[in-house]
Amino acid sequence: MCKQKTTAFSHCRWISRVCLIGWSVATGAFAQTIDASPENLASLRQEARAYEHGEGVPRDIDKATKLYCDAARLGDADAQFSLGWIYANGRGVDRNDSLAAYFFSLAAQQGYHQAERMLRQTGEPVASPPECMQPEAEVQAEPDQPTDPPQSLIGAPQRIVDLVSKIAPNYGVSPRFALAIIRAESNFNAAALSPKNAQGLMQLIPDTAARFNVSKPFDPEQNIRGGLSYLRWLLAYFQGNVELVAAAYNSGEKTVDRYLGVPPYQETQVYVRKIRSMFGKDEHPFDPKITRPSPEISRLLKRRMM
Repeated sequence: MCKQKTTAFSHCRWISRVCLIGWSVATGAFAQTIDASPENLASLRQEARAYEHGEGVPRDIDKATKLYCDAARLGDADAQFSLGWIYANGRGVDRNDSLAAYFFSLAAQQGYHQAERMLRQTGEPVASPPECMQPEAEVQAEPDQPTDPPQSLIGAPQRIVDLVSKIAPNYGVSPRFALAIIRAESNFNAAALSPKNAQGLMQLIPDTAARFNVSKPFDPEQNIRGGLSYLRWLLAYFQGNVELVAAAYNSGEKTVDRYLGVPPYQETQVYVRKIRSMFGKDEHPFDPKITRPSPEISRLLKRRMM
């Protein structure tokens, strides 16, 4: 690539300079503390694209660029190219060719050929990494004010984290959200059995297991797939509202519809607070093709905004 002369040579020079800066950021202390697994990067990209295009969530380009940047900072070439494309075309942001060139340069350094072509149109990149590519400062929390824990601090055994991280994106479910549910349901005990006959990691009752084709509820992978199927359905039914989805997972979607929100059961209310604390978000992307929304969705969402 860098044997070409003139314009191509100058592009290679920009790529080398920008990527030297970018990769020093991505391989520093920040990258060592964040999950850069292919599964997590795919999950970040999936959520970013949902917000970029308004697929299952309200379109929010600011959230999209932040999520893309989280993945780009960890070295994901697809996310780097997507950011370049957004800034090169002014997709919900002010057009910025030099910023676009910065992200295209990072992707091109990894052999992303379309990024190399785009560099011919965008000119010279910015000289230093944009703010979103800077390592985030570590926040020291007060003992009585813990920060929202990452996946590694939810207390999951690594084998469960790995299994969920691998499977959850296939269902359009954030691994972090799934791990929060598992933590609240069974505390990662694959043999858990409740007095109500809820079984396994995600505590599937027999009706739910049958509904989502789970024949071996104590098999970790089968149980997780069944629970993820149910979460995917609930996310579509309640249009990505995390509070309502968590309440329904604990008490049933019909109960949430009947009470037009989180039911007045102490167990469910405590459960919902745990999930929201561990997941740290109020909304989750959803696939509207999975099922029609709740017949009460307008009233449910209206009550939450009051």
